[in-house]
Amino acid sequence: MTTARSLRLALIGSRGIPARYGGYETLMEELAVRLAARGHRVTVYCRTRYTRRHETSFRGVRLVRLPTIPSKHLDTPIHTLLSCLHALGQRYDAALVVNGANAIFLPLLAVAGTPAALHVDGIEQRRAKWGRFGRAVYALSERLACRWPQALVTDAAVIRDHYRQRYGARSWLLTYGVEARPPAATGKLEELGLEPRRYFLYVSRFEPENNPHRVVEAYRRVGGDLPLVMVGDAPYARRFIAALRAAADRRVLFPGAIYGDGYRELLSHALAYVHATEVGGTHPALVEAMGYGNCVVVNDTPENREVMAGCGLLFRAAE
Repeated sequence: MTTARSLRLALIGSRGIPARYGGYETLMEELAVRLAARGHRVTVYCRTRYTRRHETSFRGVRLVRLPTIPSKHLDTPIHTLLSCLHALGQRYDAALVVNGANAIFLPLLAVAGTPAALHVDGIEQRRAKWGRFGRAVYALSERLACRWPQALVTDAAVIRDHYRQRYGARSWLLTYGVEARPPAATGKLEELGLEPRRYFLYVSRFEPENNPHRVVEAYRRVGGDLPLVMVGDAPYARRFIAALRAAADRRVLFPGAIYGDGYRELLSHALAYVHATEVGGTHPALVEAMGYGNCVVVNDTPENREVMAGCGLLFRAAE
């Protein structure tokens, strides 16, 4: 499918595609590939750490690999700064920037005459991983997000209402979908020693606000021999992950981050999917789990209830 006019579009702020990290990367991949299929010239800015050197394109999408400083506080802003500087001479027709903290770099795109939409995800200042400085940065970014982009994008009604009630800002509510493609193979299950419908699945970054530690602690009190498969990782949480592994019993598996067909295998054959996030907007992983027909066991937050729409089981992670 082609469009009447081919646009030059930039997608900035994620770790890049193909998706090898989290929800923003999944969004970028799905959006970029579909825009390219419609005849647009799409560029996704990627971090060198998350893309291979030979990867200059992906399914019709141009990839620009740029470095950053690999630290919890500088990884995203340094890469976004370099991406916006690179974009100055590219004459893009429009840009989508993800992550509210990147609002501060939008004037660079304005200098280039590139209108930008900002996708703010959740209320980042509530994340437990940020200290006082990080929360202050995100509090400022919320205000800038209401002023500097040509369009503000939210992915959950709860987040849309937060910006409208607190700042009087209007936003475009764009929710996620899922293309369920259950693979025929079961190679990943066999590799992990799993049987269909005989394991529980948890998928998220291993960070405190996603409560993997509470899931592991709760599972220790559950009888039976069905495995709990903890899929995920986090680049700046080594000590937390080490403690998480130490707290787990022999039934808990930690296969690391899994993507592509292996991930879809695990989704397709799980007995139940456990989702324990506390903050953020709509989590694509939860949408995907429901799209694959899983029984979902979900932490009771306004954002998660919105996605569930009355389906699944609720619990309170803090209890």
